Amino acid sequence: MTVLHDSPHAPVVDDEAEILNLYRAHLSKGRATLAELFGSHMEVASEGAWLTTSDGERFLNAGGYGVFIMGARHPIVMEEVERQLRTHPTATRILLEPTVARAAESLVSVLPTGLDRVHFALSGAEAVETGLKLARAGGFKRTVSMRGGYHGKTLGALSATAKEVYQAPFRPLIPDFQHLPFGDADALEAELRAHPGEVCVILEPVQGEGGVIIPPKGYLKRVEELVREYEGFLILDEVQSGFGRLGEWWGADLEGVVPDVLLAGKALGGGVMPVSAAIATRKAFRPFDKDPYVHTATFSGQPVLMAAVMGAVRAVKEERLVTRSMDLGARLLPRIAEVAHRNIPELVVDVRGQGLLIGVELVEAGLAGELLIELFNHGVVANHSMNGSSVVRFTPPAVLSDTDLDYLVNSFDLATRDLIKGAATMPEGGN
Repeated sequence: MTVLHDSPHAPVVDDEAEILNLYRAHLSKGRATLAELFGSHMEVASEGAWLTTSDGERFLNAGGYGVFIMGARHPIVMEEVERQLRTHPTATRILLEPTVARAAESLVSVLPTGLDRVHFALSGAEAVETGLKLARAGGFKRTVSMRGGYHGKTLGALSATAKEVYQAPFRPLIPDFQHLPFGDADALEAELRAHPGEVCVILEPVQGEGGVIIPPKGYLKRVEELVREYEGFLILDEVQSGFGRLGEWWGADLEGVVPDVLLAGKALGGGVMPVSAAIATRKAFRPFDKDPYVHTATFSGQPVLMAAVMGAVRAVKEERLVTRSMDLGARLLPRIAEVAHRNIPELVVDVRGQGLLIGVELVEAGLAGELLIELFNHGVVANHSMNGSSVVRFTPPAVLSDTDLDYLVNSFDLATRDLIKGAATMPEGGN
């Protein structure tokens, strides 16, 4: 199937085979191989909860790694971005620029009280680097992150991401990083007690890439209490869990936690622009207040990105998408669990979730890959989990209609039925 694009010159023809070869030539051979497993489809359009491929097929997007809480091309976000594109998309960063100031004000309005200083970036990993640098500049030279946690793959963020396969090629990493069990407050207390006044703790409220790992009730609040007791520094990585994904504005809100720095990203750009942010208390932000050039980036806070942030906050507020995320998740999770335990009881380990972050854990990673392909064959895009390879992850948008919800559950039903057929015909001993 080909797609024609208008241009001032001869029409450009996009052919699946040609694009696949370009991936191999200029991007990643591994990524091209992965695309072939999904039929080498090209996504060319998106709207709301749906995306369209070059051959005209439509897929319900329950993937996107948490970006699309308000779906694709939400009209409020598009309106703000298009207005800014027509007037002043990129600033000099020398003069005052109102869009970044208004975006910061808008973002702070939905954050826990006390978090009111903002540094904007592009990727989640950049936000993590910002948080880690604030901790180091504040005198916290030791860092604790959690096993199974995912914070990105730039050098500082990778040091916090406790996954050997990602870390090994890039050693030595940043020194003085310690990885502790997620959910184990006693282990954290021992580390903090041994190094009072020195430790930065970074963790996610729910581990997304870890496979939707939900900590014991009260754990997050206990972490905050321990960090305060031993005069540490707390970074809450909400790049995936924040902005309504868990049925609250932030995972911090689930237990009334106020960290020193909260990290936002993915959905922050409204599914239209790449934007992230590190939002800090005034005390934590003091090193950046003192010297505005100690941590900078050319595209930090550029107007067109800030328009997307303002549109995203508006969309979530006006359409009450946080509440809708909670309600949809409460309806979707038990239905997914019922199908999984009915159709593949011997293959499923657990089904768990919070809001619209839902994970289906299977007995082995290969089955998770097969289930992703079967879901795609039945019109649904989902995600694998980078640190929890046996978990298929659903992060659907909060704009799902009842019909969309039924479609997702029905597709999961068909996919699991096909998965069990495939498992039944698999030779004994593996693939």
